[in-house]
Amino acid sequence: MAERELQDIGEDRSLLIVDDDEPFLRRLARAMEKRGFETETALSVAAGKAIATARPPAYAVVDLRLEDGNGLDVVETIREKRPDARVVVLTGYGAIATAVAAVKIGATDYLSKPADANDVTAALLADGDNLPPPPENPMSADRVRWEHIQRVYELCDRNVSETARRLNMHRRTLQRILAKRSPR
Repeated sequence: MAERELQDIGEDRSLLIVDDDEPFLRRLARAMEKRGFETETALSVAAGKAIATARPPAYAVVDLRLEDGNGLDVVETIREKRPDARVVVLTGYGAIATAVAAVKIGATDYLSKPADANDVTAALLADGDNLPPPPENPMSADRVRWEHIQRVYELCDRNVSETARRLNMHRRTLQRILAKRSPR
């Protein structure tokens, strides 16, 4: 399979990965290198745009929400410098509006986190007409909800009252959810 993937990648194997989650970024970069890509990584919109301008990649994986801005800015820069690049947008916030915006700007595909290297590779190498196959083990709806609540909780500096207000739920309900183990 690795030989087939190398053929599918083509001559230019450059891959830019932009994500502010450093452990995830390192894991994905290592996994993509094992699949034959020549990876370069960035932790911010500014760094991603600088790399895309200096060395436009053939492939890119860009997180939608980064600490210093919107990942779609990086996608736009890549599209300006290299219109044939294949770009996959990753996000922890799966919403139809952001998926439409990503595709309009020029993303090849849109994946919800946590996406593994197999999902990313399939999306990057999919033909324009053929969609990549659905994930083998997608997250359950309960797991997606739990992940979203955890993310908002972390963004609110683990403040239960603020998180409950932003999620429009009762504080005690949120406390019960946070006390439970994550669903499968």
